[in-house]
Amino acid sequence: MTENELLSRCGGKCELCGSELELSIYDLPASDGYENEIMICETCSGQIAVADTMDMNHWRCLNDSMWSPVPAVQVMSYRMLKRLNGEGWAQDLLDMLYLEDDVKAWGDAEVAAAGDDTTPTLDSNGAVINAGDTVVIIKDLNVKGTSFVAKRGTAVRNIALTNNPEHIEGRVNGTRIVILTCFVKKS
Repeated sequence: MTENELLSRCGGKCELCGSELELSIYDLPASDGYENEIMICETCSGQIAVADTMDMNHWRCLNDSMWSPVPAVQVMSYRMLKRLNGEGWAQDLLDMLYLEDDVKAWGDAEVAAAGDDTTPTLDSNGAVINAGDTVVIIKDLNVKGTSFVAKRGTAVRNIALTNNPEHIEGRVNGTRIVILTCFVKKS
């Protein structure tokens, strides 16, 4: 796609945050059958390139861009939300996001490649746990900061991984909690 075609498609605005300043073409790693170029601003580009400079509040814009009809924008929104999975609002957006199977596979391709050097998250039996899996709690757990107990046998669906391989996040009784992996088994 040419720069003029991209500018026409995006209406002269960053396809992630909507800024009209200092736009440039960003190439996502190759895809099968999709255009892999998006138009983004210098702020988004810099924060994508250098993760240490990420301003979490800037990325709240993904609430809008994740609904773009352009698969490359959907993939970049998905990837950024995965990077921000420690933020509750980002995980809530990921829970709402729907991607076609091939678009999700494209989005997961970079996430998997980037995560190859990390320690895998394992359940109490040593089975690898991935984001989106369902696990079962194997012991009654008092949930700090609440008045309920997460009962043994409770299924926790669509879990999220954290930066610590000994912790996962999931919803129990409608509340997002952090659970130690030694107290769950993959179902």
